[in-house]
Order: sequence, then structure tokens, then C-alpha cells
Amino acid sequence: MSSTVLTPESSCSHKQLSEADLHPYQKRAVDFVLGKSKCALWIDMGLGKTAISLTAIAHLFNRFEIGRVLIIATVRVIKNTWPAEVDLWAQSSDLTWAIIHGKKDKRLKALAGEEDIHMINREMVTWLVNHYKAKWPYDTVIIDEASAFRSPTSQRFKSLKKVLPKIDRLIELTATPTSKGLVDIWPQIFLLDQGQRLRKTFSMFCEEYCISDYTGYNWLLREGSKELIHDQLQGICLTLSAKDYLSLPDRINNFIYLDLTRQETAQYRELEKEFLLELDQNTVKAINAGVLSGKLRQFCQGALYTDKQGRWDSVHQHKLDALEELVEAANGQSVLVAYSFQFDKERITQRFKEAVSIDEAHAIERWNAGEIPILIAHPASAGHGLNLQKGGHIIVWYGLSYFELYTQFNGRLHRQGQTRPVTVHHILINNTVDITSMESLQKGQATHQDLINALKTDIKHRQAQYSKG
Repeated sequence: MSSTVLTPESSCSHKQLSEADLHPYQKRAVDFVLGKSKCALWIDMGLGKTAISLTAIAHLFNRFEIGRVLIIATVRVIKNTWPAEVDLWAQSSDLTWAIIHGKKDKRLKALAGEEDIHMINREMVTWLVNHYKAKWPYDTVIIDEASAFRSPTSQRFKSLKKVLPKIDRLIELTATPTSKGLVDIWPQIFLLDQGQRLRKTFSMFCEEYCISDYTGYNWLLREGSKELIHDQLQGICLTLSAKDYLSLPDRINNFIYLDLTRQETAQYRELEKEFLLELDQNTVKAINAGVLSGKLRQFCQGALYTDKQGRWDSVHQHKLDALEELVEAANGQSVLVAYSFQFDKERITQRFKEAVSIDEAHAIERWNAGEIPILIAHPASAGHGLNLQKGGHIIVWYGLSYFELYTQFNGRLHRQGQTRPVTVHHILINNTVDITSMESLQKGQATHQDLINALKTDIKHRQAQYSKG
């Protein structure tokens, strides 16, 4: 049996697919959704979670078991992925849909329609809840990338929590439900069962399963809690792993190590000293550590912000030069570049006039058509739900990110439908936070706190070496 997962990008654009084209594991997932009023599909990229969800809700519409569906995702995904998939699959193509986006009058006009499916970006969830209040019209909700609701203090979580009694069916979709730690699972599960499995409040969950770290700002799992939590999630979460079902093209990781000059190294070490000095104070707050580590990351990228208005000063050109060499080596093949800071975007577009931001109109379509030689994107903007594999097979990490975004971003090209081996370049500055971040990513532990802890250890080790020398 072929392991190809059919998507709009991997199939002929004029061919409509049907439920018969689903793979057995996809049909199993459809049955799982149909058998649960509220559930989570933890499905790896490329396994067709959109097709699974649409097939399930098409069945529910045909059975007259649901009335109206709300799909919550990122702006790009509601504009590009979901509409294309609805029309692609025969079982869902008769369903009508509308995108709730834009200025208020445009959103209100879209809400006035009688479509079966409304699609809205996650930032508008609070507005939508406040707009309808007690007249909430959606009995079925699909949250694409439910990990975006991992914070129990976020407005989007609090808002959706208000209308849970009016939601009969809830489907959560994500490939990375706990990329920043299993503690993040409580809000996502609460939306499904309102606290039946993992306690009614986050504080009660933490009291039972967690302990506080040394800062008092972060929670760590108690010994044995992982197994207890997994036991509680049996029956409500379905996990599908790509390695069990797909044959993906090869992925080649390439690491490019760059050195700072002697003067630049001295400047960087001064920033490290400031980092350690602040972290060693008993009164340090987590936000201070984040700001200080941010300075180190900025320096590695080649610039430093000088004020809150976004002005910056250049400190070196090493990564720009390395990127130029990679673009030249690509010899006309398209390159997808991941950047970290706004000044990265500005500096790249200044150096490479042919570079196009993924934020520009029709950039995704042009990329997949082979019309863009350099597509630049922040991982948070292109980390979920976008199919970019038709446009190229080369990724350059100009600036690193956290584990979830790193994995998701690579999956934009390294996925089913990709016909060539994918090369992932990493531009790294030696003996800096770049190396620490890359090591954390390779361990699958690049959360914010993981990075802070690893940085502190690495800097102390380096300073001890310098003092001996």
C-alpha cells in the first residue's frame, strides 16, 4: 500500500478526492472523532489532520447531529489551508464556509451569512465570544494547533472557557501538544472535559502533579506524574506518528560554524557577564533572564536593539555573509529562510533585493509556483499548517527558535508531497548562545527555561576556562 498522504499540494489541482482516498489510519481517526463528543488528535505533520476533521464533520452534518462549525487557526491557515481542503474533498465540498477576518464591519458582514463553517484566527476568539455572549451559535469547534491555548491566563483560553457549556463537540488538533513541557497540557484538556481528568483549576493541577522551580515562576513535574497524566488521557486523545505511517524524503542537516572577531568576542563576553550577574541575584525575575538572553541572541544575529521603538545598531555581518554564500551555492534553487528578529528581516531584505517576506500578498502561492528565490519568514508565522513543499527543498536557519516552532517550520518542506531530499542549514556563531540553543533543540528540550538554565551552565563553564588560561 502506498504511504502517500493526499493533500492539495500533492495531488492534481483539478482532481477532487473522496473518502475512499483516505488511508486506513485516517479512517480510524475519523471513527475516533465520531465516537467522542470532545477529543484531541495529536497527529504529526503530513498525516492529514485537516482531511480527517472535515470527513468527520461531513458525516455529522449528514446525520443532522451538528448545526454550525467554528474553525480556529492562524490567519494564513484559515485563508490558505482550510478553504482549499474543504473544496478538495468530495465529502466536504458541499459545505459552505466563510472567513471571519478583517475590519469589524467586514467581520460582522461575514457573520451575518448562513454558512455551515466559519473560520476565524485565534486572536479574534475573544472578540467573537464578546460579540455573541449568550447567543453563541457554534455547537462544534475545531481548534487547529491547540497548543496555542496552552496558557490558562490567556484571554483566548478564558474566552473559550466561557462558552464551553454551549459547545457540544470540540476537536483539538496539534502535532506538538506539550513541546514546552507536560505542564502545558492542563488548559488543552480542560477545554475538552472541564477538569474531569486533570482537576478543575490549574493551581489544583500543579498542586497534585508539579513542584515549583528555584525561581518560583515555573512548574516542574513531580516524579511519576508523567505516567499518571498519560493514564488520565487514555480515551480522549489519539496519537498518530509520521514515522509509523509515512515514508518521508531524506533530510540533511548542515551546520555552519562562524567565529567572531577578537573585538566582537570581547563585546559578547561583557553581555555574558551581565547575564550571570543578574541571574545570580536572589531577586532575579524570569523576565530579566529572558531580556538578557535576548541580548545574547541579538548579538549572534549581528545587531542590537537600542530602544523600545525598534531602532538597532549593526555589530557584525557574519551571518549575512554566510547566507549569501548559501544562496549562491543554491544556484537558482529557492531558499526558505527562518529569522528571529525584525532587524533580521530588515537586514536580509537590504542585502538580498530578491527576498520576499511570507507576509506579502500571495507569497505562499508564488513560492509554491517557483517564483520566489528567497522566502523569509519568522517561524511563528510559518510554523503551523502551511504547505510549502512544492516551492523548494532548502531551509536556512538564520536565527534559531524554540523546539515546537523549529520542528513545525522544518515540516513546511520536509513532509509528504516533497519530491527531493530536504537540506536544513543552520548558521551558528561558535561559543555563543547559538551553540547552546542548537544543542537544546537536538535534545528536544529548547523551552525558554531550558535555554536559560543551559546558558547559565555554559557561561560559567566558559568563564572558568578563561580564568584558568
